[in-house]
Amino acid sequence: METETCIDSMDFRVQELLKEARLECSSALTKLVDDTVSAIKSAIDKIPEDLQVTADWAPGFVRDIGADKAEFKFKKPKSIEIGGSYSIGCIAKPDVNVDLLLRLPKECFHEKDYLNYRYHAKRCLYLCVIKKHLKSSSSIQKVEWSALQNEARKPVLVVYPAANLGEVPGLFIRIIPTATSLFDLSKLNMKRNNVRALNAGDDPQPTPIYNCSILEDMYLEEKSNFVKKTFSGWKELGEALILLKVWARLRSSIYVHDCLNGFLISIIVSYLVAKNKINRDMMPMGIFRATLKFIETHPLWKHGLYFPMSDQNASSKGNEQLNSSTRFNVAFRISSVAYPELQDEVALTLRCLEKCRDGGFEEIFTTKIDNAAKYDYCVRLNLKGNSEVYSLGFCLDEECWRVYEQDVHSLLNQGLTDRAKFIRVIWRNTYSDFNVENGLSALDSEPLFVGISVSSVEKAFRVVDIGPNAEKKDEALMFRKFWGEKAELRRFQDGKIAESTVWESKQGTRHLILKRIIEFLLGRHLSLSKKDIVPVVDQLDFCLLHDGKDLVSHSVKLLGTFEELSKRLRSIEDVPLKISSVQPLDSAFRFTSVFPPEPHPLANKKVDVARLHNLTPFCVQSLEVMIQACYYFLEGSGNWPMDDVLIEKTKSVFLLKIAESLQDNWGITCTATEEDVDVFMDGYAFRLRILHERGLSLVNNEIGGDQMKRVSSADKMLFVRSQHASMINGLQFRYPIFGPVVRLAKRWLASHLFSACLAEEAAELLVAYLFLKPLPFNVPCSRITGFLRFLRLLAEHDWAFSPLVVDINGDLSQNDEKEIDDNFTQNRKAYEENTQNESKAMFLATAYDKASEAWTRCSPNPLELKRLAAYARSSASLLTKLILQNQTDSRGWECLLRTPLSLYDAVILLHGDRLPYPKRLLFTSELDQGIFLGGKGRHVAHGNASTCFHPFLLPSDMKGSSLEQLKTKLMVNFDPLRCFVGDVEKGFSNRLKLWYDSLGGDAIGLTWERSKKREREEEETSGKYPVDLLRNIGELGKGFVRDVYLLKAPRFSS
Repeated sequence: METETCIDSMDFRVQELLKEARLECSSALTKLVDDTVSAIKSAIDKIPEDLQVTADWAPGFVRDIGADKAEFKFKKPKSIEIGGSYSIGCIAKPDVNVDLLLRLPKECFHEKDYLNYRYHAKRCLYLCVIKKHLKSSSSIQKVEWSALQNEARKPVLVVYPAANLGEVPGLFIRIIPTATSLFDLSKLNMKRNNVRALNAGDDPQPTPIYNCSILEDMYLEEKSNFVKKTFSGWKELGEALILLKVWARLRSSIYVHDCLNGFLISIIVSYLVAKNKINRDMMPMGIFRATLKFIETHPLWKHGLYFPMSDQNASSKGNEQLNSSTRFNVAFRISSVAYPELQDEVALTLRCLEKCRDGGFEEIFTTKIDNAAKYDYCVRLNLKGNSEVYSLGFCLDEECWRVYEQDVHSLLNQGLTDRAKFIRVIWRNTYSDFNVENGLSALDSEPLFVGISVSSVEKAFRVVDIGPNAEKKDEALMFRKFWGEKAELRRFQDGKIAESTVWESKQGTRHLILKRIIEFLLGRHLSLSKKDIVPVVDQLDFCLLHDGKDLVSHSVKLLGTFEELSKRLRSIEDVPLKISSVQPLDSAFRFTSVFPPEPHPLANKKVDVARLHNLTPFCVQSLEVMIQACYYFLEGSGNWPMDDVLIEKTKSVFLLKIAESLQDNWGITCTATEEDVDVFMDGYAFRLRILHERGLSLVNNEIGGDQMKRVSSADKMLFVRSQHASMINGLQFRYPIFGPVVRLAKRWLASHLFSACLAEEAAELLVAYLFLKPLPFNVPCSRITGFLRFLRLLAEHDWAFSPLVVDINGDLSQNDEKEIDDNFTQNRKAYEENTQNESKAMFLATAYDKASEAWTRCSPNPLELKRLAAYARSSASLLTKLILQNQTDSRGWECLLRTPLSLYDAVILLHGDRLPYPKRLLFTSELDQGIFLGGKGRHVAHGNASTCFHPFLLPSDMKGSSLEQLKTKLMVNFDPLRCFVGDVEKGFSNRLKLWYDSLGGDAIGLTWERSKKREREEEETSGKYPVDLLRNIGELGKGFVRDVYLLKAPRFSS
């Protein structure tokens, strides 16, 4: 039944997609196209017959391609016909264009013009003449150059009609020359040399790519007619083609010049029809699936797809290869590098069809798989003005840009070995405003893109690469020649002596090893300077640093200290309870804390006071630890108090006894308050929590139903936190890059003042989903790629209609999933019936929390989630541009973490040097003075910094003080920001909402809560209400608040 429902849902959504994506040819569109085509024909008809055309029409182009002859007398084209998707009614929006096939006249060509780029030169000159005369037509707005599949030696004209049609903005017509019957096909055999400059000594080399470039034009009309005939009157086939185009366009790595394009997809589908792989009984999704399976199993780059097709009754592959000398491989552009990636994308899509909800519709047809989000490492090479690219000429068999792509790929493939699963090198050279007439030297302005998918994090972070054994002299010599000074002979633990390369790195910088290898290889072999190599790897590392270092480097010591504490707690015998286990709860233990605490010099047994530096913090972060224990004299649950407050008081008594035991037996310093007990050990402060025995029975799944209600809320939360900590810790060990991605996500959330909106556990679950349900991607293996996917998930997930189910251990059954769906439906129904009801706008379900009660019960609310999604969408767009475009300075990356304060109604700026950890402040916040022009904003208050609190121990604090005296000054978990926010919310929560950064920001944003009309007269007196209120808030934070600004007055609701 569920399968049927899934199929019905998929079919419905596919039909809706087709309605949206397929361009319906209205009468207005048909008229616009017909009128424009008529205008083009009319302009061409006005060109004088026998006009003498020489290389002077495009001197730069003729010179750069190396054509030796390029003169002819102009003749009218033999035919001008509409082809492409428009001719079969299969245009997929938003790219709306019409292909106009213009057959070049044979009289303009000599029978040997297939040699030495003469055909390409005359083809371009013919278009130059047409372009000049098209410009004079009043029906044409402008004419630009483009290229056929990024092949600069085969330009095409792009014609924009003067008339605009709202339903097809940006419509243009491409004039594509065809060369039907121009040359003898046998002269274009793949083994022939037709570019005399290409030779090895005296031996001419075959020019198969060059020959295919000409054959492509010769067969273009025939292929177009073949497609028209196949698609004629077959609705389902056309719909399948639309689906395939939508699918391919979303995948930047395969919808590119050396892989798929819309016309090639239509050829493949037509081929499958001719081979009886597709029949008229199949529905669009069936045809879609059949096409993907063909691509997955048929090596197009190796065996090709030849045209005209051989007799269908003849044997297939062998026959096609046998006759390939007289036929054209329509898949000749698909490279041996691109095809494995195409197959991988197909395999991922087929997995989506099988494993994802609703048949994988979202993953297949709506998720954008661009290079920025697909590849783990992206590299840009700035090659503008690099004459080495075309030192041997712009065009021989292949264009110089394609050759350079191959060189870079080959170099990185050899150097990265098994570190990389895929290496994709793409250089888009042609652009809309390039001028063909001036030649090809300007086509290096766009950077070359390298995308790398790593095989695993472990291999990518490997420090030593082992080369050939020392006995293998020839191989060792080649290894040394390739690696130069990086190669060294080493003896390994197993006694093996071999060549090797070593990339020494600290634990926290292993993600930079790939960057170092790439920079070394490109510099050594292609003479590229580091400024021209832009690997996107560590550009966001700055936001995770504290005083220039990543505090995660202390995690090994932290875990060791925790283990020691755990042993001592379990060995305690002078307390009436037996501690069975100790579990860490804080995110620092699972490597997802943005700033895990570094060892504090005062949180130790022995400290040399004289060696304390001036920047020793006054504050120390506590790390929560949960104790599970059996109570000797309270074994029955009836012996425990039933009141929640008394239970917590009883726990406090036990904790005090534990602290006394630790002090008496091991001399460990402990401090206690009415609520908490902190244990200082090896520089860390551990805050102990006890799980009540009823909570312990939760862990053991011994209670449920009504008994569950008897468990205190504190114990329920302890239980949930322990479950969450355990699962996330396991996930971190499975995916080492998970922690850095979470830390970036948390830093971004805090930087944009969302600390109060999304719990850190919720952020961890969102990132966990990316690793557990990566489709249609592979699992992310770099921090920036994972962060980009996090932003897109936050921005694009349909929170209103879909729960996000995070199955960390893979133990959710169908019944569990049904329970989650029922909980979600019930939650949404309750909200629709009464929008005042508390609603979980973000429904995050896990095995331990199927009703999304733990982390998102109260926040984010619908308005907060809407703001979150908008910020994530904007940041994702900016991050994508930073990865793919020519951005080299740090300013753009910093903008990802600079929040626009002008979007708030009021802003409070704090004294950054009075924050508990001033070095965590990324940027000192200031308001743009342009906000105050025209009286729109107002400076309400200014305050000086307090002298009562300083984040660091001052010389006066340390002078003459003993260790014990200094320890009494240490403040555990003191955070003036949290205190200030709490006071403001306590006094003004019904009037305004606070947005703040809990990780070290110095700005607080305020938005007004809507006031009722009856309150307006009481609160608004001559417009002073908001000003007086903000001054009161400033006074509340006296000594901590630097400035208060009013940007927008409150709006009152009726």
